[in-house]
Amino acid sequence: MPGLLRICTAGNVDDGKSTLIGRLLYDSRAVYEDQVSSVRAASRNRSAGPIDFSLFTDGLKAEREQGITIDVAYRYFATAKRKFILADTPGHAQYTRNMATGASTAEVAILLVDARHGIREQTERHARIARLLGITTFVLAVNKMDLVDFDRAVFDQICRDFAPLVDGAIVHAIPISALDGDNVITPSERTPWFEGPSLLSYLETIEVDRRTTAAPFRMPVQLVSRPSHDFRGYAGQIASGSIHPGDPITVWPSGLTTTVSRIVTWDSDLDVAFAPMSVTLVLSDEIDISRGDVLAQGHVELGTTFCADMVWMDERPLDTDRVYLIKHATRVVTAEVDRRLTLNEIGRVIITASRPLVFERYRDDRTMGSFVMIDPATNFTAGAGMIASRVREQDSATSRQSVSGRIARAARGASSESDAVENVRRILEEILA
Repeated sequence: MPGLLRICTAGNVDDGKSTLIGRLLYDSRAVYEDQVSSVRAASRNRSAGPIDFSLFTDGLKAEREQGITIDVAYRYFATAKRKFILADTPGHAQYTRNMATGASTAEVAILLVDARHGIREQTERHARIARLLGITTFVLAVNKMDLVDFDRAVFDQICRDFAPLVDGAIVHAIPISALDGDNVITPSERTPWFEGPSLLSYLETIEVDRRTTAAPFRMPVQLVSRPSHDFRGYAGQIASGSIHPGDPITVWPSGLTTTVSRIVTWDSDLDVAFAPMSVTLVLSDEIDISRGDVLAQGHVELGTTFCADMVWMDERPLDTDRVYLIKHATRVVTAEVDRRLTLNEIGRVIITASRPLVFERYRDDRTMGSFVMIDPATNFTAGAGMIASRVREQDSATSRQSVSGRIARAARGASSESDAVENVRRILEEILA
């Protein structure tokens, strides 16, 4: 039996994402009768018909008033064949950052396109974000086919236009009408030219690639557990791979090696642990290990400078003269970025951290290849990034100057000794904030 499947919807505003999810939940009997009664009552005097399916997910008052999705709505449902976690993400350009949040944990993206309008700018943006976030399987749901008389030529043209946006990914295209239920749960008689499965049938049988246990072992240390004088363990969630008692591991960034003597959980010791289990490892040797260190096997990428694709989420543009905090796995360090980004912009950047980080490419490991950028003044999550590759500073003409270089420039550029002191103080406050 296929396992749990995590799905997100994406696409332009008003393409019908919430309506599709509502129809999917309603027809698969995944909503309670009191929910149906509540939605029926809220649907009165609306143009969606006797029941507005979008109200099953648009729970915020502002969403119901405006008829748009603002926040990410998660819905959990199951059929006889599979369990699902489904994220309904906003289509409006203003809430692109929310879409990125919903897609970050998804394995399959359902990208809706209004058959009347075809591929639009926000469709392209969402497809790009989903690919950057490592999604390799897409369902292209060409919605509102009833409004174009289920014209096959319209469907085929949208499929051709969409293919270049997700080059290298698996794409299953389905002509649907979310409002009427065509090809959502069962095949539609109004598309005799379409021979593929319905949306639900496809989701129930699709196999996704989950290779975390086959990858090298990585576990960021979240907590040093010291309940008594004769026990010291290192707790965390395994990001990838598996581990057994007796296996050799290396502690990074120190590079010291040891072996695992015990794998401890609340219930009992284990003979094996694997991603994404949360465990406590007891090591054979006394080594100085703290939160943010990484226990690993095999080769690791260790460095302070790397190239990443970043989605900027702050209304204030990224300031290349400011120092931000970067949270990578369980470690938080200061970092600088080499280029300016504005709200909802996606860009390739070079990040220089103040301390070495153990990382992987995002396409190889979502946990060790992702990070968030934090504004130290407000603690606001300003950006989210996916690491593409390491950058060796001596080979990069575009890498940023170090913090010490900034301090030296600020001091040299001051008109007086007091101004120099003030400039240096301001930079140090940014770094240490």
